[in-house]
Amino acid sequence: MTEKTAEPAGTLPVALAQAARFLPVDPAKAEEQAREILKIIPSQPDAQLLLAAARRARNDAQGALAILTPLATVQPRSAAVQFELGLAHGDLGQGREAIAALSRAVRLNPDHAQAWRALGDQFSLADDTKAAEQAYARHIKASVNDPRLLEAATALCDNKLAIAERLLRPFLIENPTDVTAIRMLAEIGARLGRYDEAEKLLARCIQLAPSFDAARHNYATVLNRQNKSQEALAQVDALLKRDPRNPGYCNLQAAVLARLGETDRAAEIYKAVLKDHPKQPKIWMSYGHTLKTLGRRETGIAAYREAIAQNPSLGEAYWSLANLKTFRFTPDEIATMRAQLEGGKLEPEDRFHLEFALGKALEDSGDYAGSFARYEKANALRRESLPYHPDQTAAFMQRLAAIFTPEFFAARGQAGSAAPDPIFVVGLPRSGSTLIEQILSSHSAVEGTMELHDVAHIARQLGSWSKTDSGPTYPEALGGLAMERFEDLGEDYLARTRTHRKLGRPFFIDKMPNNFLHIGLIRLMLPNAKIVDARRHPLGCCLSGFKQHFARGQSFTYGLVDIGRYYRDYVELMAHYDRVLPGRIHRVFYERMVEEPESEVRRLLDYCGLPFEAGCLRFYENDRAVRTASSEQVRMPIFTDAVEHWQNYEPWLAPLKEALGGVLEAYPAVPVFQKAQ
Repeated sequence: MTEKTAEPAGTLPVALAQAARFLPVDPAKAEEQAREILKIIPSQPDAQLLLAAARRARNDAQGALAILTPLATVQPRSAAVQFELGLAHGDLGQGREAIAALSRAVRLNPDHAQAWRALGDQFSLADDTKAAEQAYARHIKASVNDPRLLEAATALCDNKLAIAERLLRPFLIENPTDVTAIRMLAEIGARLGRYDEAEKLLARCIQLAPSFDAARHNYATVLNRQNKSQEALAQVDALLKRDPRNPGYCNLQAAVLARLGETDRAAEIYKAVLKDHPKQPKIWMSYGHTLKTLGRRETGIAAYREAIAQNPSLGEAYWSLANLKTFRFTPDEIATMRAQLEGGKLEPEDRFHLEFALGKALEDSGDYAGSFARYEKANALRRESLPYHPDQTAAFMQRLAAIFTPEFFAARGQAGSAAPDPIFVVGLPRSGSTLIEQILSSHSAVEGTMELHDVAHIARQLGSWSKTDSGPTYPEALGGLAMERFEDLGEDYLARTRTHRKLGRPFFIDKMPNNFLHIGLIRLMLPNAKIVDARRHPLGCCLSGFKQHFARGQSFTYGLVDIGRYYRDYVELMAHYDRVLPGRIHRVFYERMVEEPESEVRRLLDYCGLPFEAGCLRFYENDRAVRTASSEQVRMPIFTDAVEHWQNYEPWLAPLKEALGGVLEAYPAVPVFQKAQ
């Protein structure tokens, strides 16, 4: 790259080398040295590159860019220039430009490890997980020298995970402290969803090499994916101590804080990241999510619209607006959605989000036929990437009923933790559970949290939910547990959820609807906990679920027959629990709550052992953060519009009605089911 000059041999290389040595430890000195070189040899490209790098190191990315932009024109095939150009764009929050420059750098030099790492960081910041994983894998490959590790890294880059694993395991037997190999094996585990294994490997990695920030970042990410939020936050804090301006670390910190319920802090972090990196549509969208949760509706809408302005094909941002429920799209926004769907190539995720959003927009305009067609298409697209097996679900519920008999509970008595703290609100999504949570959390003795995953996590630790896997199965594994283990499980649950309890109130709500599957486990480990079953008319509940795109965990909602079968199986399982645990579960029918709120609220509070407080009837004045799809609706007084809303779609609901069978005809009563075998 260096131009030939008339300088004496060795003088220029020595001066450049000295400036390069100063760069990481004293960028001001490096800048001074580079300027001295340029006084003697104006436009010398290596000195210009060093000057730009020094300016960027001194937080003057704009000054660096002023040097690098013309230099890149003069030196179009310099990977080093493109790398530094990408870093400068990244520091200025110009994500697309950064990705473009770094992509050019790695095309020019496929072995440029730092460029691959920086490219992975930019993809991660843009929330492009697949591209980030690929770039990080190429970073690993470019960083290794051992031929065996190079072969494994090549397989990892090609997503040939079995081959990579087969190469790495014997290598680690011979070289158990090779942190690069450990990190690679952890990457394989994470891609395969074996997060426990990945977590242990990455913990070992940073124990051996505490300054291995790439591995620590992976470790924090894996912990966050497992809902180990406090542990993840500790790792992110360690990263930020060494690199406080790293936008990727800040973004992860905000995501973890939001999961912990520290929504105000998360919003402030997103705001700060966007100040420095404004061209990040997915971070604008995440910022919008936190603002929505906090009830800051208008600023949340503005954030979502900014995300769309920056990336008009970002389907999730449109759906986020539709998911406010009280929002109405403008004609121009509807036209833009149609144009995106009819125009260029869209990613599948953007397409189904846009279909859901357009379905909501047409529903609001009264075009129910057009709306249903969009919802139907959205659900079909979602099912392509999220297979669901209703027979397996039904079989699992039958196994639950077969295990949890009166004799099973009687033999274990009150074996669990005696703590009465939790109030579990269970049922199907879109059944009115958020309304119940908001009412209860408006009581001075009760704290609302969010949809917590801890009961399901404990169940998974006990065994596989499928009988086809080796090892213990759940719920059958509960039959072999020693009595004292149930108390341990209850205390473990209380410890895991303590981080979500900010107000010091004696009771708290766990509003994970899917916990109805684990009522038997809850009864065993927390016998004094309260359980509230939220139930809504089957057509209203199922259609509302069908119209909703869920971020995770509700794969049964993407087909009318599937959701109808699921509702029927749920009613049957709850009827079983009513028989074997009489009086232990309190049921709230959404329609009755809407019709007679005060009497229903009094019944609910009586069941929970709480005195009546008028504030529970003014739940809409509660300014707590709400993360669910009903967040805007529960900030208003109870309204009756949604009770019979399904009737607008009745011409298309025949498959749902057939799947529901007797459950629909009997509602709100429960048909007689055959005893589970």
